[in-house]
Amino acid sequence: MHLLNLGILAHIDAGKTSLTERLLHTAGVIDDIGSVDAGSTRTDTLALERQRGITIKSAVVSFPVDDVTVNLIDTPGHPDFIAEVERVLGVLDGAVLVVSAVEGVQAQTRVLMRTLRRLRIPTLLFVNKIDRRGARYEDVLRSVSERLGAPAVPMGTATGLGTRVAGFTPGLGPTALDILADHDDDLLAAYVRGTVSDDLLHTSLAERTRQALVHPAYCGSAITGAGVDALIGGIRDLLPTADGDPEGPLSGSVFKVERGPAGEKIAYARVFSGTLRTRDRVPCGDEGTEGRITAISVFDHGTDARQDAVPAGRIARLWGLADIRIGDSIGVPRGPAGHFFAPPTLETVVVPGPGTDRRALHVALTQLAEQDPLIALRHDEVRQETSVSLYGEVQKEVVQATLADDYGLDVTFRETTPLCVERLVGSGSAVEFNKKDANPFLATVGLRVDPAPPGAGVDFRLEVELGSMPYAFFKAVEDTVRETLGQGLHGWRIPDCTVTMTHSGYSPRQSHAHQGFDKSMSSTGYDFRGLTPLVLIEALRRAGTRVHEPMHRFRVEAPADTLGALLPMLAALRAVPRATGTRGAACVLEGSVPADRVHALEQQLPGLTRGEGELDSAFDHYAPVVSGVAVPERPRTDHNPLNRKEYLLNVTRRVGA
Repeated sequence: MHLLNLGILAHIDAGKTSLTERLLHTAGVIDDIGSVDAGSTRTDTLALERQRGITIKSAVVSFPVDDVTVNLIDTPGHPDFIAEVERVLGVLDGAVLVVSAVEGVQAQTRVLMRTLRRLRIPTLLFVNKIDRRGARYEDVLRSVSERLGAPAVPMGTATGLGTRVAGFTPGLGPTALDILADHDDDLLAAYVRGTVSDDLLHTSLAERTRQALVHPAYCGSAITGAGVDALIGGIRDLLPTADGDPEGPLSGSVFKVERGPAGEKIAYARVFSGTLRTRDRVPCGDEGTEGRITAISVFDHGTDARQDAVPAGRIARLWGLADIRIGDSIGVPRGPAGHFFAPPTLETVVVPGPGTDRRALHVALTQLAEQDPLIALRHDEVRQETSVSLYGEVQKEVVQATLADDYGLDVTFRETTPLCVERLVGSGSAVEFNKKDANPFLATVGLRVDPAPPGAGVDFRLEVELGSMPYAFFKAVEDTVRETLGQGLHGWRIPDCTVTMTHSGYSPRQSHAHQGFDKSMSSTGYDFRGLTPLVLIEALRRAGTRVHEPMHRFRVEAPADTLGALLPMLAALRAVPRATGTRGAACVLEGSVPADRVHALEQQLPGLTRGEGELDSAFDHYAPVVSGVAVPERPRTDHNPLNRKEYLLNVTRRVGA
C-alpha cells in the first residue's frame, strides 16, 4: 500500500473544504456530504469554524484511492491563519490548489502558488465552482500562467459553464504538448521527429508534475461532483507517493499540537524515516530533550485508529511528549526549519473582562501560543498586561471567541498597533570596569554595537581572549545581550546587529580563612547579567537607533473611472503608489502601505469602487517611520536600563557601592 500526504490549499471561499467533503464521499469514506454553511463538514470540527464557515485549524483525514492511501490535510484559506498553512507545507508530498472559476486568481492564491513553487511541491490545480454564473476555465488558467508564472496544463475541457449541468471532459489538448515541450527536451525532440505518442506525453506529464515544473489543471464543482473523478485520477497517477526507509534512523517533524480532553498534549507528526513505536524514548526539538511515547494513532479510512507503531511516510497522532512544540523534530533533525511566510506584524493588548482570573487567562493564552509558534506573547509584570502578536483583525476575533468558548474567559482588546523594529543608525561602544566609578557589580564588560543588514540576525563576537575569565561569564554576557536586544531604546526589538565584547574582567573566587565562599568579594554570573544591560543600552545610545514600521506591498485593481477617488484615500492612509497601469478597462495600482492601515484600506475600497475593487497585500519590508509622524514607543517589560537609578533599585540592593 502506497501513501500520499496531500494538502488542500486555497484562497478563502474558493470551496476547499467543500472539495474535501466531495473527495471523502467519492472515496466512500462518508455517506453524506457535509455543508460549510450548515456547519456539518468533517474537517471543520471546531465550534468556531462551524459558526463562521471558515477553516481555522488544519485537519487530517484519510481515504483510499485504489492502492494509494491518501492522508488529506485541509488547511485554512484566510490570510490571518497563514501560520497553519506554513506548518503543513513541510510534511506534504503533493498539493491541490483550489481556484474559484468565478473570482479567479486572488490574493491568497498568489501567496500560496509562489510558496508551493519555491518549495517545489508537486501541485495540481482544481478550478472549482464551474456551475456558478460567471464561471470561467480557460481564462483562469491563462491568469494562473501569466500572473503567477505557473505553467498550467489543461487536463480536459469544460462544458456548460455557469449552469447546473456544467461538466468536465478529460483529455489532453494540443496546448499540453506545447507547455510540456518547454520543460522536456526528449519530448521536444520527439515532436520535431513527429513521433510523439500518448504514452510519451503522459509519461512526460507525470515526470514534470512530480518535479513541480508544470501543474495539471482540472475543473469542476465540489457541490455537484463534476470533475472530481478526474481529479482523483490525477492525484493517484501524477503526484509522488511518500518515501522513506522504515528501517532507517528515526526522523520526524511535528506540524500541529492540540490539547486532549484531560489537557494532555497531542502532537501531529510526519515520520520521514525509521519507525516510531509505543514506549519508545525519543529525542525532541533542538535541545534533544527526551520524551516517551505513550500512545499512537494513525489515520485510515476517514478515522484514526490506535496502533503500536508508525512507519516512515505516515502521519500520526502522538501522546506522551509533554514538552513538544510545533516545528520540533523527532529523532534526527531533517535540517533547520525556515519560515515560508512573513511573521505577524500587528500587536494588541488583551484586556480581561470583569471577574476574569488573570492567572487563568495567562495559562490559556500560553496554551494558544504553543499551538501557534508565530503568535508570540509578551507579558508586562509591572502593568500586569499581556500583549499578543497577530496577522489581522479576524484572528483577534477568533482568539476572543476561543477564550470565551473553550476557557470561559471574557476578554476584549485594545486597538491593534503595528509591531515595529529598531535598527542601528551607526556604531557605538561603552564599557564599565570592575570596582571603578559607579559600577556596583563585580564585573568588567565592554561592548561595541555595529549595524548589520536586514535578515542578518544578531552576531555576538569576542575581541578578548576566551580564556581571560571563566566561560560561564562569557555565556552570561551573550545570553543577556540577546535578551536585552528584545527591547531597544524605544522598546522595540533590534533584530539585526553585530555585538562585540571589547573588555572583560572579574574578581576571582575568594573565601575567608576557615569559612566558605564569599559572594561579596567574588564575581558570579549575577554580576555579568546585571551589568550587561547597562553597558549595552549605553552603546546603543551612542550608536543611535531608528524605529522601522512594517510595510505591506499592495496591488489594487479597480475600474479606471474610480482612480480619482482612490488616490486621495491612499494618500490619507500613508500609502505610496509606485506603479500605475491598465488591465483592460481596469486600472492597476501597486505600491506600499503601513501594515496597520491595511485593514482600513480593505474596508474603504469597496465603497470607492462600487464593490469592484480587488486588493492583494502582503508583508514586504520594514521602513523608517517617516518624518512628521510620531515615533511609536513600546512600553518596556524589563527593569528599564535606560534609567540607571531605577534599574539599580530593581536589580541590586548594593546601590551605594
